[in-house]
Amino acid sequence: MPRNINTSSTAPDDSTRPAPLPATFAERLAAVRARMERAAANAGRRAEEITLVGVSKNHPREAIDEAWKAGVRHFGESKTQEARLKMGSAGGLPGTWHFIGHLQTNKAKDAAALFSRIDSVDTLELARELDKRAGTLGRELAVLLQVNVAGESAKFGLRPDEALAAALELNNLRRLRLEGLMLIAPYATQPEKVRPIFAKLRELRDAMEKESGLSLPVLSMGMSHDLEVAIEEGATEVRVGTDLFGERKSAWFGGRAAAEEAKPASADTPAPKEKTWRQRAAENADDVPTIMYGEE
Repeated sequence: MPRNINTSSTAPDDSTRPAPLPATFAERLAAVRARMERAAANAGRRAEEITLVGVSKNHPREAIDEAWKAGVRHFGESKTQEARLKMGSAGGLPGTWHFIGHLQTNKAKDAAALFSRIDSVDTLELARELDKRAGTLGRELAVLLQVNVAGESAKFGLRPDEALAAALELNNLRRLRLEGLMLIAPYATQPEKVRPIFAKLRELRDAMEKESGLSLPVLSMGMSHDLEVAIEEGATEVRVGTDLFGERKSAWFGGRAAAEEAKPASADTPAPKEKTWRQRAAENADDVPTIMYGEE
């Protein structure tokens, strides 16, 4: 990874109100790709090295069709039931489907059958169950280990000091193919604050490869608000939801959702305007943990 990164940064300053998103999906996709290209160039990398995963969870199946037509080929979902509905109704689009949320062990059977890759394996118990289910299905399943680099109590993931042993054990499972590491960084209104956390995952991956001989080419890190610093620190995949699909509307896609959305607002009590995820996160965010390069 080049070390001569211009840390004045291509990342936007989210301390001010975000600019309105472009009206069409094609325009939003072009804007995200332009940001990825600038960040890659800033780090001496090629944008083609970085995969864009469209986080389509909580968006209706029509959004998948629109994204596919615009050129998106990787989709991120976090509920098996919701993903099954979209995959089937989208005409079996031959995209790459990523499970990106916390996966309960009792959902491993469905996830192993539906998804191209499980990006959020956070325990060996889950890995063993996925291996068992993939074996029953007669398939090989790609996975990433989720690492909680910042040590946030509210987030899932292995501790950095657990990752190597977990990777070695997972590598011995017959049906799983370990491809790399994933993290969800703390939300920060100033993305530069999380740069050390992205750097830490890259350094951890490099150390794991050197010590074990494993090949771990994938680093899945960075989202809508911080993708630039993630790319500059070595991300090979970024997961973008809001800046592609807009604010999430609903997790329902049946008649109940349509009925709820069609209810007229009370004339006496206007519905409060829902806050965006950025506003909610900023209100509830803790201070970003300080992690120094090369330290545990």
